[in-house]
Amino acid sequence: MSIELLVADDEPPALTELTAMLAADARVGEIHAARNGAEAIEVLSTRPLGGAFLDIHMPGADGFAVARAIEALQVRPAIVFVTADEAGALDAFEVRAVDYVLKPIRADRVRRALDRVIEASALAAEEASDGAADETVPVTVGSTVRLVRRSEVQWIQAQGDYSRLWTSSGSHLLRAPLSELEKRWGEAGFVRVHRSYLVRLDAVTECRLGGAAPVIEVGAARIPVSRRMVPSVREALRWLR
Repeated sequence: MSIELLVADDEPPALTELTAMLAADARVGEIHAARNGAEAIEVLSTRPLGGAFLDIHMPGADGFAVARAIEALQVRPAIVFVTADEAGALDAFEVRAVDYVLKPIRADRVRRALDRVIEASALAAEEASDGAADETVPVTVGSTVRLVRRSEVQWIQAQGDYSRLWTSSGSHLLRAPLSELEKRWGEAGFVRVHRSYLVRLDAVTECRLGGAAPVIEVGAARIPVSRRMVPSVREALRWLR
């Protein structure tokens, strides 16, 4: 099954080049072209697409404005920014882009970005079919961006305006405060155990809530529990059983 895409760029040569690279891939079906942000929003708002390759600096609405404008769509495409602007990578994380490709573009780099778009699109379809809304968040891995499923995250540590997500394979820094994740992921079983920590309850392997230094363990990690939060943590664990 092929994936339907949008390519948006206000420079005709760049628009033509990227469209040709994507069209050469057998996994790609119809490609819609937009010459500015307003056209991109119009296309994305009128038909469900699997992915959108957006330039950042376009007249009217820039690439980030397009991404924010389509945030509430029932079917939101996976977003890739294709730009000469290296400074926008952090902002791309905030709008949940799956990749950030720097110009001049290369065919192999576009192919890797398409891989991520197809992976994200398949994941969204899987979640829609089984009714399980397992949110994904974009994190940096070296110079690239990858998606981490909420269900992969075992515990979270506050780091200022950022949060460090710990999974079984390591940790990733997310540009979101712990308080925001507590609100978003509370119904998915994440509980505040300390002012600096959230824990996914079904990942807890052991707990010692008595004494002067209560802790819970998630695998090899020992996470402190605030004494004032011990009653609520104990109650949450009781309901989990």
